[in-house]
Amino acid sequence: MTLTREQSEGREYDILAPEAAKAAESKGRRREEEPCQYRTAFQRDRDRIIHSKAFRRLMHKTQVFIAPEGDHFRTRLTHTLEVSQIARSIARSLRLNEDLTEAIALGHDLGHTPFGHSGEAALAKVYPGGFRHNAQSLRVVDVLDSNERRRGMNLTEEVRDGILHHTGPGVPMTLEGRIVKTADRIAYINHDIDDALRSGLISPSDLPEGPVLRLGATTRDRIDCLIRDMVESSDGAGDILQSPSAKAAMDELRNYLFENVYFSPRVKSAEDQAMVLRAVTGLYEYYKAHPEGLPAEYAKLLPEFGAAEMAKDHVASMTDRFAREDYARIAGAAAGTTRP
Repeated sequence: MTLTREQSEGREYDILAPEAAKAAESKGRRREEEPCQYRTAFQRDRDRIIHSKAFRRLMHKTQVFIAPEGDHFRTRLTHTLEVSQIARSIARSLRLNEDLTEAIALGHDLGHTPFGHSGEAALAKVYPGGFRHNAQSLRVVDVLDSNERRRGMNLTEEVRDGILHHTGPGVPMTLEGRIVKTADRIAYINHDIDDALRSGLISPSDLPEGPVLRLGATTRDRIDCLIRDMVESSDGAGDILQSPSAKAAMDELRNYLFENVYFSPRVKSAEDQAMVLRAVTGLYEYYKAHPEGLPAEYAKLLPEFGAAEMAKDHVASMTDRFAREDYARIAGAAAGTTRP
């Protein structure tokens, strides 16, 4: 006997907490469409994100280390999956909507540039009005990742809101979105420490003593501690909370990473930083001046959005490898050389 969408929606009322987002009560999509026979609206959103081109490209986008030597360093895709796992664990324990949580987590970084935050900073310098990856992620799901039947992914308002507000001062409208906002930090703080240890950039004894005593000495212990703390602090509170001691310990680790890892010349050498700025700036200026070179899916949007915005969209969509190769191509053409 099959499980219909209506039955799945009904189960949410039986299983989930009263404050959980319910698919049957979704604020809906920007454009109405026929509901799926078997999947709830949030399950459908999750599936659209997973099957999108933007999601696949995350596999070849930098998390922290630019062009690392080794196969076990995180990429933007593995970061996304780790955020999803952490967020789902918290949502399940609090009897919140796991499908909504997963959809937000899987979509939160779709707009990230090549070369991680270095690429984001470079694009923010040259694009008028600046660049924020969370706003770009929303643009990806609203406009850019389209197919022959619809413009963008046409996601529900709850998923769109969670994607936009996963970072920055804004507060997501749902508890599920608030889980993802904190789970994102839990994930990157701990996996960036793990990658820094693996690279030899830091050693376990370098980590600040207080957070290690409070949260644990290993990645596994720290993530487990932070998940348990969020569940216990949020249970019955009507909000997603952390205990003051756990939040302070996590913030101290984050500050340590900024001071000792993210700006370390071994992670991002002056040469790498210069390359990122040169490539991102050069690609943006090239496609702004030569919009005829944009991919067909972006070129058709030129009358509506203009060359500057579509150049920004194209550069932001690139993987690290494609950005390097495409910049080498246009730089070689400008110098009057050809590539093999």
